[in-house]
Formats: sequence, structure tokens, C-alpha cells
Amino acid sequence: MLSKPKIGILTFSDGRAYAHTPQIEENKAFEARLRRALEAAGVEVVTGELVWTNELAASEGYKLQAAGCEATIFNYAVWAFPQFSVMASRFAPGPFLLFGQVNPAKPGMVSVLAAAGALDQIGVAYSRVFGEIEKPEVLRPVVAFARAAHAAKALKGETFGLFGGRAIGINTAVAPTDLWVRQFGIDVDHVDQWEIVRRSYEKVDSPQVAAAQRWLESKVRKVHYDGRQLTPEKLRLQIASYYAVKEIVAERHFQFTGIKGQPELTEHFVTADIAEAFLNDPYDFDGPHEPVVCSTEADMDAALTMEVFKHLAGTPVLFADVRHYFADINVLDLVNSGEHATYFAARSFSPEENLAQVELKPQGFYFPAGGASVFHIAAPGQVTLARLTRSEGRYRMHILRGEFIRFDPEEEVRRVAEVQDNWPHAFVQLGCHIDTFLQQFPANHIHAVYGDYVDELVAFCRNTGVEPVLLQ
Repeated sequence: MLSKPKIGILTFSDGRAYAHTPQIEENKAFEARLRRALEAAGVEVVTGELVWTNELAASEGYKLQAAGCEATIFNYAVWAFPQFSVMASRFAPGPFLLFGQVNPAKPGMVSVLAAAGALDQIGVAYSRVFGEIEKPEVLRPVVAFARAAHAAKALKGETFGLFGGRAIGINTAVAPTDLWVRQFGIDVDHVDQWEIVRRSYEKVDSPQVAAAQRWLESKVRKVHYDGRQLTPEKLRLQIASYYAVKEIVAERHFQFTGIKGQPELTEHFVTADIAEAFLNDPYDFDGPHEPVVCSTEADMDAALTMEVFKHLAGTPVLFADVRHYFADINVLDLVNSGEHATYFAARSFSPEENLAQVELKPQGFYFPAGGASVFHIAAPGQVTLARLTRSEGRYRMHILRGEFIRFDPEEEVRRVAEVQDNWPHAFVQLGCHIDTFLQQFPANHIHAVYGDYVDELVAFCRNTGVEPVLLQ
């Protein structure tokens, strides 16, 4: 369940008692409007006393820090001494947003600009928004700021569980652990893939695995057992591997994870697709659970991108390869070996709705050990796509809008067969020209959620020292 952003508001006033006192009620009324709008948008708000002295700037800023606020909005409706904003920035939790109320009879805009200049002089980063908070175009960036601050705060103290290491030579799948802890506050804990294998064989004949197999076989549209690559025994082993990973995640207190898979598991065990899909899902064979982001090929920056998305959207996140471009219809086909969360099949939190659109198909020649691929086609809807990568040691995030689409059944079968008919697909129309995408997108893996989170991602980047790269 997605937790609410928790944001502090500090409203600034004039430093002269004779000017501050008669404006108290006016200032509080503007603050109340801001608070009501944010709370209606799902943001938890903490306010303090009006700030009209340096002492209050320090003490009220400290109170917001102590209350666990994840960011602070500096609120201006009247003339306020800029020094108070400077002092508050020393104690209140960042990042900061300067919000300028519409109050033409009073120099509130002057206050924002004066405070901004003062903060610039001491190197404090901030964002600015002006307007009437009840207007959607004004509220939107303020809420995006709150959500982005929440996502950055949520990452701090998390542990990423890395099963294995670099898979099949994919350099962009490996990230430096010292950079992660310094920039995002995330630790990385390594686990050998043998631990998955060992625990899976201990569990494979358990009643829990047998019950899960019956549940899965009864819920999906079809299981394509072929007697070779996909057998009941291999499916049970895949389910056992899910329970093994889930057990390790709980024991080691991992918040998100990645599994190398290739070549050890895919050649000598079974594929991890069942484990990866149902970790990313909001449910499994035993009922609802919070999605645990899991990237295949142990792609660390994929998992990090997905974890940011999860904290922003509160939904499962797509992991896919950029596989093929259908030039005749201007559609990009996002495909993966089978780790797409089944949530994307019907865009539902109900396993019955999603799994009715899912088929378990045998793996092909790339994965001789066999197992099931979790085949489905992503449900239609507006999406935001993104990917964190590094250039010369510095993080950047490529961000774009798109739309998942579906075709009529006959065309869909034909399109899928042209690419790969046993792996899951997401057909997407990009919000930028295909040449722009193919020339600039810096990785083979891409990630997406339903909805528009571009503003949130840009704000997250600004808050964490990541360069946002908008493709549009």
C-alpha cells in the first residue's frame, strides 16, 4: 500500500510586529487553502506557527524535521523578510518548494523572489510555483513535488538484494554500490544464486508448492505443457523458487531485488520468470502482498528505476526489453522473457481478472533448462516510461510518455508471432519520434507504469542529483 507523502508548510511574515500582527489572519487563511488542497490530493501536511523572527524560523523548521516531514513548502502571501527563509532552510527538511500565493494587494511575489535570491547565494536548491492552489495546473506541480520528495525519502535506508552478478555481459545492469549509498542511501547485499537452488529443492515437494500449482493452473487461461521444456515438475520447481526468493527477501530484509538468471539458472535449473512475475505482482498464490520490485538479469539500475516508480505510483512496474519497432504502424514492442507482472494483463489488482488473460508457455532455445514464460499482452492505457543510467559516473534518467495499445485478435496473434509468441508483450505508441528514442535511449531495458508521472520523475531527479532527460 502506497504511503502518503508527508510535507511541512512554513508560512513567512513581516519581521516588524506592527506589520505582522494585523496580517496574521490573512496569512493563516492562505496557508489553510494550501493545506486543504494538498490534503485533498492525498498529501499529509504538518504546519507550524507563522514565521516572523529568526528564532521561529529555526524552531519551526526543527519541528518539521522532528515530525518526520519529507520536504518543506515555504509559503508566501505577504511581504516576508528573506532572512527567515534562509534561517529556516538550515533546520527544515529539504527539498524546498517556494510557493507564491496570488495576493496582489500585498507583495507576496516580491517575497518569493527575494527569498529565492537569498537561497541562491548560500547554495540552497529549491523549486518555485506561483498561483491559486485550487487551479489544477497550479496544484499539479506542488503535488508532484511532494510525491517526488516522498520517493527519494523512501529509498533511504532500503537494501537491494542482488542474486548473482552481471548477466550475459550487460554492462548497464551493474551499478557501483558506493554511489548508491552516497546518492540514494541504499545498501546492496549480495546473495549467491545457489541459495535459490538449494532452498527450492528443499521446498519443491511441499504441500504449499502443490497447492500453489493447483491454484495457478486453475486461474490462468492455459498451461501449455509440452513434456519437455514445460512439465508439471518444472513448474513446481519454479513455484518453489518463488517461495525460496520470498523467504530470503524476508530473512535479509530486502526491499527490492534482482536475479541474474542467465546462464546458471536458465541452463541448469529453471527460469526465474514465475518468481520474478509474482514478486512484482500485488498478489501471489497465497493472497495479496505488497509488490517486491525484482529485475531480471540482476539489472540494478532497472530495479532502482522500478523502485522509484513504485514509490510514486504504488502499483507494479513493468520491466521489458526494447525488442522491435513496427514501422508500418509506428508501434514499439516491449518484450521480456516472462517477468512482466501479471497485473499488466488486465491492469487489475484482482488475480482472477489478470490471470484469465495469462498463459504459461514453454521457454525456447535461449533457456535450455526450461520452465514457464508468463505470457500475456499489456492492457491499454496511458503510461510513463523511464530508465536510470550513468554517463561518466553521473546518473541521468530518460523519461517519456507513451500509450499501451491493443489490436484486434487476429492482428495481435500475427504481430506476436513475428517477434516471439511465448514471451509477454507491451505494444506502445511513444510520445516522441522513434528516431529520437532510438538515437538517445541508453539501455536495452525500459520500465513503465500506468499514468502520467513525468513531473514527479523530473522533481525526483532534481532532488537527488540526477539529470532528467525528457524525450518528447
